[in-house]
Amino acid sequence: MEREELEEMLRDVESDRVERTRSAKDAEKIGQAICAFANDLPNSRKPGYLFMGANDDGSASGLVIKDQLLQSLAAFRSDGDIQPIPSINVQKWSLAGGEMAVVEVLPSDLPPVRYKGLVWIRIGPRKGVASEQDERVLSERRALLARTWDARPCRGSSLADLSLDLFSLTYRTYAVAPEVIEENHRSIEQQLAALRFLDTRESCPTNAGVLLFAKDPLFFVPGAYVQYVHYDGPTQAEDVLRERRFSGDLLSVLRGLDDLAASIEGARPVALPQGGDRTICDYPRRAMHELLVNAVIHRNYDGSSTPVSVNHFSDRIEILSPGGLYPDLTPDQFPGGTSYRNPVLAESAKVLGFVNRFGRGIAIVQAELARNGSPPAVFEPGYNRFLVTVPRRT
Repeated sequence: MEREELEEMLRDVESDRVERTRSAKDAEKIGQAICAFANDLPNSRKPGYLFMGANDDGSASGLVIKDQLLQSLAAFRSDGDIQPIPSINVQKWSLAGGEMAVVEVLPSDLPPVRYKGLVWIRIGPRKGVASEQDERVLSERRALLARTWDARPCRGSSLADLSLDLFSLTYRTYAVAPEVIEENHRSIEQQLAALRFLDTRESCPTNAGVLLFAKDPLFFVPGAYVQYVHYDGPTQAEDVLRERRFSGDLLSVLRGLDDLAASIEGARPVALPQGGDRTICDYPRRAMHELLVNAVIHRNYDGSSTPVSVNHFSDRIEILSPGGLYPDLTPDQFPGGTSYRNPVLAESAKVLGFVNRFGRGIAIVQAELARNGSPPAVFEPGYNRFLVTVPRRT
C-alpha cells in the first residue's frame, strides 16, 4: 500500500474499489466487502480497499485501531467463510487526521468468490448479491485466469463422467445458501461452473470437479488415492499386518481417512501417580485427521501417478505426499507461512466439514500431540515430496 494512493482513494467518492465504514462492529459488512472486492466484477484487476474508521467524506471517525482489530480483520482470510481463500493485506495507517485500519483485497483468479454461500459484487458504489448473469461472467473469466491445477480443465472428461447426484444432493447443499438453491434457475452446467467444477471454455469438468464427483477419478488422475500399510516392526522389511487403499470421489476418500484415524488411535488408560487414570493414545485422532486431510488436499496431482503413502511402523507413522512446498512458500517461511497448491480442493474440504480454519493444521497437530504427551511431529519438505513423521506415544 502506498500512502499517496490511499489518500487519493480516501478523498474520492465511493467507487467499485473503495468502501468506507465508521466502525468495526459489523462483521457481515466486512465479509461482504472483501468478497465483493475479490470478485472484481468490473474486471479492473486492481485491489479494492476497505477503510475502517473513515466517515463518508473521507475524514477520520475517531475509531481507535488496536492489534486485536487488525488480527480479527486478518482472520477473514483463514476463517473459511470466504471461498476460495481471498488474498488480503491489513495495515494500520494514520490518515485524514486519525487512525484507520485499511484492508487491501486483491482480485481473485478463481471467481466467483462466495461469502457464506453468496456471491457479493460491486458495481460503482453499490454492493449486492450477484445475479445469474453476473455469476456467469465471473465463471467465464475464471477460465482465463485459472493458474492452479485443480481449477484447470480436465481434458478428455465430460459431464457424463460425473455423478451429478453426488453434486446436487451433497456438495451443493453445503456450499450454496438455501435461498439461492430455492430460486435456482441455472442449468447443472452453470451450477458446476459457478463452484469451479466445470470449465466453460473447454466445456468439460475441471480437475477438482473430477476428483470430487467423477464416477472413476483414477481413470483421469491415476495417483489420486491413499495407500496405507501397517508393518509388524520398525522397517518396511517386516511382515505386513494390514493394508488398505482409499480411492473414489474426494468425499469418500476423506471419510475413509477419518475412519483410519479412528482405527489407529490406540486409546488406552494409564495410571496416574496420585491415583486414578487418564486416557492416552498411540496417535491422537484429531492430529492424524489433520495430517491425512492435508496430505490429500495439498499434495501435487499434476503429472504424478504416485499416491499418498501412509506407512505405519511399530514406533511411528510416516505420511509421504507427492510434491514439495508450493512455489509461493520457501523453506525459510515454513511452517509459519501458508500457500495453497490446490485452493479449490482446500475450499471443498472446508465446505464438506473436514477443515475448520485454514493455516492452523500444523499448530493443531503439535498441540494435540503435546496434550497426549507425545513427541512432536517432524515435518520434512523436500524437492518433490513432503514427509511427516509422527512418533508413537509410549
